Amino acid sequence: MKKTLKVVGAIIVQNGKILAVKRGANKNAAVAFKYEFVGGKIEEGETPQAALKREVFEEMDYDVEVGEKFMQVVYEYEDVFVDLQTYFCKPLSESFVLKEHLDYKWLSQDELFSVEWAPADTDIIERLSKL
Repeated sequence: MKKTLKVVGAIIVQNGKILAVKRGANKNAAVAFKYEFVGGKIEEGETPQAALKREVFEEMDYDVEVGEKFMQVVYEYEDVFVDLQTYFCKPLSESFVLKEHLDYKWLSQDELFSVEWAPADTDIIERLSKL
């Protein structure tokens, strides 16, 4: 039986654009070098919102205000299920530092499909593109 990872992703919006971050090499080839929403695993006893705030700060030294939940998807990768909850987030810091990602892009709604997203994020991107 496959393990299920409970994770969160931040849809960080600033000046009408959404932040996409590019992963580096990964044992899961399906997500290596793909764009995603910054975020990560929910720790035991942590709310999704607290996990998201912590993960964004750990990965980018970026302080965000976690807002409304946007969408939840469960995606089956070859070795694991990913249960991803996404939330709209507002940046509270002026700048950030990429600690775990190779690159970033601020994408307008009509630019969302200009990068290759991790498979778990594609339904979210599809819905965001129609807002």
